[in-house]
Amino acid sequence: MTRRLGILLESGGHARGHYALVVAAGAAALGREVTIFATNQGCLLLADPSPLLADPREAAVMARGVAGIATLLDACVELGVRRIACEAGLKAEGLVGLPLAPGVEIAGIATFLEAVGEGQIVTL
Repeated sequence: MTRRLGILLESGGHARGHYALVVAAGAAALGREVTIFATNQGCLLLADPSPLLADPREAAVMARGVAGIATLLDACVELGVRRIACEAGLKAEGLVGLPLAPGVEIAGIATFLEAVGEGQIVTL
């Protein structure tokens, strides 16, 4: 039985978005079934393109030899991480119509909780 991991991302900041991807990619690489559920400003991580790529912290992280958001997003896609943007969160933040990356679903909290089942949930 594969252990499931759900990552609930509420923050739109670079540090939390980056680390949500670090956790997701790491867990998926270890064979876990991972779902990222982005809500409110966290939905910006799943935009196409993500505005977090323009954050000054992105260049600083990569200059220090750490994988950046673009690399981690690609890794998550390759590793089969499910990505969901919260429908209510998009509405609450006035982000309806935000272009989302290919493969990102729009759904609600029930879909996320069903995906995670009895697995763990990490909130960032």
